[in-house]
Amino acid sequence: MRVRSRLSAIVLLSIGLLVGLLIATQWDRTPTQPVYGTPNFVNPSESIPAVDQEIRTLADLNKAFVELAKSVNPSVVTVFTERVYRVREDRFFPFFRSPFDDFFEDFFGRRQPRQEPEEREYRRSGLGSGVIVSNEGYIITNNHVIENADTIRVRLIDRRTFPATVVGTDPQTDIAILKVEADNLPAIPLGDSDEMEIGEWVLAIGSPLSPELAHTVTSGIVSAKGRTGVGLAEYEDFIQTDAAINPGNSGGALVNMNGELIGINSAIATRTGGFQGIGFAVPINMARRVMESLLAHGEVIRGWLGIIIQDIDEIMAQAMDLSINEGALVSDVQENSPAERAGIQQGDVIIRLDDKQILSTSQLRNEVASRPPDTGIKLTIIRNGRERTIDVKLGKLEPEDIAAVEPDTEINELLGFRVTNLTDENASRYGIDRSRSGVVVTEVRRNSMAARQGLHEGDLITHVNRQRVENQNRFYENVRGMQRGDTILLNVTRDNRNIFLAFPL
Repeated sequence: MRVRSRLSAIVLLSIGLLVGLLIATQWDRTPTQPVYGTPNFVNPSESIPAVDQEIRTLADLNKAFVELAKSVNPSVVTVFTERVYRVREDRFFPFFRSPFDDFFEDFFGRRQPRQEPEEREYRRSGLGSGVIVSNEGYIITNNHVIENADTIRVRLIDRRTFPATVVGTDPQTDIAILKVEADNLPAIPLGDSDEMEIGEWVLAIGSPLSPELAHTVTSGIVSAKGRTGVGLAEYEDFIQTDAAINPGNSGGALVNMNGELIGINSAIATRTGGFQGIGFAVPINMARRVMESLLAHGEVIRGWLGIIIQDIDEIMAQAMDLSINEGALVSDVQENSPAERAGIQQGDVIIRLDDKQILSTSQLRNEVASRPPDTGIKLTIIRNGRERTIDVKLGKLEPEDIAAVEPDTEINELLGFRVTNLTDENASRYGIDRSRSGVVVTEVRRNSMAARQGLHEGDLITHVNRQRVENQNRFYENVRGMQRGDTILLNVTRDNRNIFLAFPL
């Protein structure tokens, strides 16, 4: 009975909050501001007054969900993208020379005149979702939804359609900000994703699979927080949910029972290509910081510590006489970095940043990157078995400060092949779908084990030893420690088919 009354109280409070939201957020007529202006976010504390009510029946609970969906659905939009490809190709033999060219040249000693290549235009359409977060027309979506698009349109729940411009993008968190010139846009209030708890009810809203399924609402719970290693972005801190998410939901809203936006739906984990109860969303706190930085500076400004770190497993903890296998091990300190100036040394284990316990390298990277330059932080470290605290003033992360893994000759000789990042140019050259991620094989040494097992130039490698690789850096990080005699396992995409290749080095 105690559990039931507590549930009733929670749901009652939610209904009251939703009613307040409906009253307070209806069609704010704030004039449109210029792009890169400061957005007027809806304040949840002002828009959702607490009302103490009681839910006594399942019908009341059902009505709570109905009212919640009604209040937040207008803030979600469908995003349409289109990209134009222009390809020059022969009129009759678009991919090869005519099979009679060599015959006529050899037999008659002259080459037959050839048709001039024609330029053909191809269009590729895309579908995604977005969320209106301010009345001035700012919309948050995923970077992968609008990446490389030539035109972008958004459609509201009332069927109005507007062209959208890209204010800024941040591929490292998979967040993009769009702007539409329109009045009376229903913005959703932003919640606090840090305060969210595992087990909370949430709604996912978006346009899965086709425009005809726009504004689909699904429900579930927060399954986990702080998910990393998913392989979707450089900075990962995903909310995991079992609310149904499918292709097209990307960029849509993950909403709590107070009608607040707590995440931007980004991807699913699946073995079949369909929904399997594991979806991921970018926390709104991370997305909001990215948005505010893009609007204020035109780029995302991140803090910089200047260390190279690695996770600590049980074997490493035992070797270093550590009582825990948590934290971030400092494997190197960059010269003239904030870390070096503060006295951080190779071999230090960072276990806390300010009052937050550090469990992994991903968490530390996210915490540092989320703070602006010149911020003072306190790092608790373990050095020679003793804890100590070090004060550090963060610098600004510049592109040249991001450590790059250079492919050396020894590694390439060991592998028997070379790779490079996937670009528009080599995607076109090898016929690779640009929406995929991975590294492209540019050379395979003759008579190498890679060649014998069937690895080809133009193959797209998506995983190495079951670890996802999005770029050249990540690929060489994963193979750096391999030695002759080790077996390498590759996931390869070729002609839109996925295959496994394994061979000893």
